[in-house]
Amino acid sequence: MRNVMKAAASLVALTVVAGAAQAATCGNSAKGFQGFIKEFRKEAAAAGVSERGLSLLDGVEYQPAIIKKDRSQSVFSLSFLKFQDRMVSDYRIKEGRAIIKRNKKLFDAIEERYGVPGEVLVAFWAFETDFGKNLGDFPTVPSLATLAWDCRRPERFREQLLGALRLYDNGDLDRDDMHGAWAGEIGLTQFLPKEYFENAVDFDGDGHRNLIKSIPDAMASSAALLVKHGWQANQPYIEEVTVPADLPWDQADIAIQHPRSQWVKWGVKGAHGKLKADKFPASLLLPMGKDGPAFLAYQNFTDAYLLWNESLVYSLTAAYLATRIAGADKLDPGRAQVNALSYEQIIELQKILAAKGLDVGEVDGKLGRATRQAVKQEQTRLGWPADSYPTVEFLAALKRG
Repeated sequence: MRNVMKAAASLVALTVVAGAAQAATCGNSAKGFQGFIKEFRKEAAAAGVSERGLSLLDGVEYQPAIIKKDRSQSVFSLSFLKFQDRMVSDYRIKEGRAIIKRNKKLFDAIEERYGVPGEVLVAFWAFETDFGKNLGDFPTVPSLATLAWDCRRPERFREQLLGALRLYDNGDLDRDDMHGAWAGEIGLTQFLPKEYFENAVDFDGDGHRNLIKSIPDAMASSAALLVKHGWQANQPYIEEVTVPADLPWDQADIAIQHPRSQWVKWGVKGAHGKLKADKFPASLLLPMGKDGPAFLAYQNFTDAYLLWNESLVYSLTAAYLATRIAGADKLDPGRAQVNALSYEQIIELQKILAAKGLDVGEVDGKLGRATRQAVKQEQTRLGWPADSYPTVEFLAALKRG
């Protein structure tokens, strides 16, 4: 394996190539794709990728099935309760606990070095590949090349394509290893190639950073990435709470923090024990609005979890699974039935808000930060509790004007 210390020097080259590629054209079909590959090969070579790495581009063809996958991620439009019901199973809780017990020395060593507890890492492992049972069989380079040529997010995937070439060039992965999820993620916890190249660690000491076959490497590398994202040792990530029938709902926002003492003063209580009334900062997270489940979200969640995956429903459910593996009780679904929007209704909502001049981000059927902020503005205008969550009833009111 070539010297991994080259990684630091290559970061500048990664930036240069990504910047150059962004200036190139893009396309939404196979037309022009081979020209893009030819130009990308030149740019990657200029960044220091050798013929070994460049050889992964030989014979690469456009993959229309990958674009179809990219346009149909409606699972992230599910409500939090539906998503967690699908993802947090008794099997995953029990298996997660068993894995930590069987590998106690490993997880203790990782936590000692990185400050990330085992249940957090194992929950991501469960979510990403079902404990390694489903690593994916999409060819990494053709998938990334297709997404790098596509006009939706070319700048993101061009740096990932370069990262994939570097992983092979560096000797971290063999050619047969270059397959995984449809969007290019690789290994037990599904690292994108750039993050793999920059952050993976050889925790088992065999001289290779193998996130596909080595559990120690995969778990420790996941911890290292969370630390890079801002994880703080010995600090909480989420805590389930209950909320009163009324409070300043506009303060329930992932971007707003108050001391726990203020939340207690407003009537927020611990769901499974007394909530500390101290100065520790926390955001009140209502994934389904004022009538659904409630959590206090701490910096380890707002920073590390949401940088691992920007989908709020995904990150919150992963964190919730971690708490269950650690021994927490099943969550309280809230005080009342919440009529959540479907994927199609979220699209309709986003179009209405955008037509009003509000920033919803991409019209994609997902309740991301921008859409939630736009909802909050309209709730305030209409005199609704500004909890940032749109229900069927809210959409009907919005359509009435």
